[in-house]
Amino acid sequence: MIPLAALPTVNAALNATSAVLLSLGYVAIRRRAVRLHRGCMLGAFVASTLFLVSYVTYHVQVGTTRFPGEGWVRPVYFSILGTHTLLAACIPPLALTTLVLALRGRFERHARLARWTFPTWLYVSVTGVVIYVLLYHPPFGSYAVVRRASAVVATSMASAKPPSTASDSPRPGSPAPGATSPR
Repeated sequence: MIPLAALPTVNAALNATSAVLLSLGYVAIRRRAVRLHRGCMLGAFVASTLFLVSYVTYHVQVGTTRFPGEGWVRPVYFSILGTHTLLAACIPPLALTTLVLALRGRFERHARLARWTFPTWLYVSVTGVVIYVLLYHPPFGSYAVVRRASAVVATSMASAKPPSTASDSPRPGSPAPGATSPR
C-alpha cells in the first residue's frame, strides 16, 4: 500500500503521465497514426482517473493543504490554482464525452469536442504538476516552511533566558545560589 504522505508525489506523477500521453496522442493523430492516438488517449484517461481517485483519497484524509509561499509567488500560485480548479471541474465530463464519441465511431463530433477537451485537459495536467512543485518543493514549498520555522525558533531563542556563565554556577562544595548554609 502507498503511504498517505507519498500521494501528492503519486498525484503529480499521474498528472505528468497524463500530460505526456495527451501530447503524444495529439502528435499521433496529426500524423494519422490512429491506433497510437487511441492508445495514448486511453492511457491518459486511465492516468487521470487514477489521479482523481488518489487525489480524493488524500484530501478526504488530510484536508486542505495550505500554501506556505510568501511574496510575489502567492498571487502567481493562486492564479494558477484558480484556473486549474475551475477547468479541472470541466475535465471529467469533457474527457468522458470525447472518449465515448470516439468509441461509438462518431469521429466528426469527437474531433469537434476534442478541440476543446485537449487543450483544457493538457492545461489542467501541466498546472497540476506546477501546483505540486510550488506546494512541496523548494524554494516555494517545504523550504519556505523550514525558513519560517527557523525564524520562529530564532525568535523564541532570543526571548529565552541566556545560558548561565561559569561565574553564575556554584563552585564545587559551595551551596547553590539562594540556598541557605547550615549554621
